[in-house]
Amino acid sequence: MNPAPTSSFRGRLAPSPTGLLHLGHAATFWTAYQRAVDAKGTLILRNEDLDPQRSKREYVRAFIEDLHWLGITWQEGPDIGGPFGPYSQSQRHSFYLDAWRQLRDSGYIFPCACSRKDLVESASAPHDSDDEPIYSGRCRHRVPEAQEYHAPAGVNWRFRVPNGERLAFTDLHLGEQSYIAGRDFGDFLIWRRDDVPAYQLAVVVDDAAMRISEVVRGADLLRSTARQILLARALGYLSPAWYHCDLFRDEHGQRLAKRADSLSLQHLREMGLTPNEVRGRFHL
Repeated sequence: MNPAPTSSFRGRLAPSPTGLLHLGHAATFWTAYQRAVDAKGTLILRNEDLDPQRSKREYVRAFIEDLHWLGITWQEGPDIGGPFGPYSQSQRHSFYLDAWRQLRDSGYIFPCACSRKDLVESASAPHDSDDEPIYSGRCRHRVPEAQEYHAPAGVNWRFRVPNGERLAFTDLHLGEQSYIAGRDFGDFLIWRRDDVPAYQLAVVVDDAAMRISEVVRGADLLRSTARQILLARALGYLSPAWYHCDLFRDEHGQRLAKRADSLSLQHLREMGLTPNEVRGRFHL
């Protein structure tokens, strides 16, 4: 067990239960754990299970088992499924709904009628394959209509970005970063028509509610940081510090995916590797 936290540092582990954890996830979570230990801070576990089609309870059990096996512990979480089980986003809908109302009332979001086909066919669609298409702005004039909605369900909702504004931040691992709203990313989704809050909104709300002081995650989410800075500002939150880890790639140079079962922690364990041997593969 780790000693009781003695600092204001608050980090988090935030796996999604849509597949087995692989070596890349393990390296990122180990970095988050080590940074919390070094800071004598608190680490929490959050189950990011918003996707009702892909999230599975067996993957929650699997990532808890994998994290413990790897030697990672955390100090906060609801006491379910054993000591300090994870907070689950699927149980936090009311928090996200309050944030949606605040954004609606402040004029930051608009209802979007564009279909997936519209987005793909948009002239602004070409983009980094790791990110969502840059929105064309087709429905952004509908901000005033937002006041007519008493609930978000039934239509997609997007955050209207301040086109041309430069969003800059210092990443604690990768250094100075900056993105231009409207050029590097467009009006982004914060709520889906099937009444599911989008990732961008949920993580900003949860990181603020859980008083997270530092976010450790993969470098594929660097652009999302700019979006989340805008959301935090609109909601009156302080943004945490950021630490984006280098991405793990396979022998072909492709970023690891959850379908890469050969590099899943479960498979590596079944091969007989020890936690020390797995940690020795991290490129930290």
